[in-house]
Amino acid sequence: MNNQQLNDKFSNLSTPLIADACLRLEIPLRLVPAGIHPIAIENHIAGRVLPVRHYGSVDIFLEAMGNSQHGDILVIDNGGRLDEGCIGDLTALEAQASGLAGIVVWGAHRDTIELMEIGFPIFSYGTCPAGPQRLDPRDADALSVAHFGDLQVTNEDIVFADADGVLFVPAERVDDILSTAYGIWEKERRQAQLIQNGRKLREQLQFDKYLAKRSADSTYTFRQHLRSVGGAIEE
Repeated sequence: MNNQQLNDKFSNLSTPLIADACLRLEIPLRLVPAGIHPIAIENHIAGRVLPVRHYGSVDIFLEAMGNSQHGDILVIDNGGRLDEGCIGDLTALEAQASGLAGIVVWGAHRDTIELMEIGFPIFSYGTCPAGPQRLDPRDADALSVAHFGDLQVTNEDIVFADADGVLFVPAERVDDILSTAYGIWEKERRQAQLIQNGRKLREQLQFDKYLAKRSADSTYTFRQHLRSVGGAIEE
């Protein structure tokens, strides 16, 4: 599946639905550390990971973009640092001109007003007006592996990002994940419509029946009940 197809299939979905699909398929959840936000709330992207480890100089980003495919998402490992804004307006403009779909940063950005005007999707942990003042040794795999918290990602991974957060999934499972997420979405939309039409969720999920069974068997869980009635919430 190419990046355009990924974005098309993700257009009606969300990161919570992708996370639910991973749980249902028993695929380990690879959520980035909490606190990441898009510059614009409507930013909603999916694509192949273009990994890069920052070491203090912007040339590493330019080199990574030279090896990109249309619709890739630049995933920057800056060690979670908040004492420097490792990307700004020029990096965003170059990424946009290179055909990338967005930037996800384990760290901070700067030039916020300019970035908002550009409108290119960027996810980070906040802002810092100071650029990097360091120049660390560059690792040999700086263009092939990025760390993001305890996670490690390569171009064999897909990244999904929206207002609820960011997560990575293995490219080899993305078809199953998207198909399952879409099925959950369809079921939840039907349940939402029924609530709006006057049929409460408790009624749809036969909640009284669940309470009766739980009263008779304290080990009976709500998730077991949901599986028996085909509910979409919780898993």
